[in-house]
Amino acid sequence: MSRRSRPIKTRRVYVAASRRLAGSPPLMIPTRWVKFLFAIFLLPVCAILTQTFFTVFARATITQRLWAGQEFWFFSLGAVLWLIAFIGLPRPILLYVFGHELTHAVWIWLMGGRVSRFRVGRDGGHVVTNRTNFWIALAPYFFPLYSILAIAIYGVLSFFYNVQPYGRLLYAVIGATWAFHLTFTCSMIPKNQTDLRDHGTFFSVAVIYLMNLGLLSVMLIVASPHITFVSFGADLAKNLGNFSRWVGDLSDKFVQGAHH
Repeated sequence: MSRRSRPIKTRRVYVAASRRLAGSPPLMIPTRWVKFLFAIFLLPVCAILTQTFFTVFARATITQRLWAGQEFWFFSLGAVLWLIAFIGLPRPILLYVFGHELTHAVWIWLMGGRVSRFRVGRDGGHVVTNRTNFWIALAPYFFPLYSILAIAIYGVLSFFYNVQPYGRLLYAVIGATWAFHLTFTCSMIPKNQTDLRDHGTFFSVAVIYLMNLGLLSVMLIVASPHITFVSFGADLAKNLGNFSRWVGDLSDKFVQGAHH
């Protein structure tokens, strides 16, 4: 039975604040409330990006024969093989926990923080750091570390060897590692992870969904010779325009109804 990894343990950093004049305390709005409201505004963004992704994917699959390419089949093969392993074999919890905590550490370094302790075990893990924010906390749920490592290793080896014949293997590895990331992410989110709860589950899930779909869109653009960032952006802008017009029409109807 899989267990969720432990949340990040952080050391608080205290900063001297300027002295306030005596009087009534200022009105404080909880950060979780702000993030909840922000997540509501993220929902249309998620919907528009979802519509764009599936529209572009369907067009590429049907009219541009994306499904006939080796990249598609080897990526799918890797993903299917991992799904079979995930369902039918003992799950590599230690490998997941290591990747989870290492992703925390990588994002701590990217944010200019310092990792003073790194612990991994089958019962979970944690990192001790002097910096944390929602990007660091949520990174393991949208940053496919093992897929990034596979691409990085392939890129480094390409400087020294002719790795082009192994391109199909790379797509299979990316498919397997991406499915690894996706299956563990989906299985961990319902388990009341502290990483998500600390920043508001609704906000966290919205960010995780948006970031994963964004990365998947980039992978689709890179894998398909018929899709470019410009064409994908054009479809995205079109769907955004349609949504804006729908909101405008809805507002007009609401105003007209209020006048009556």
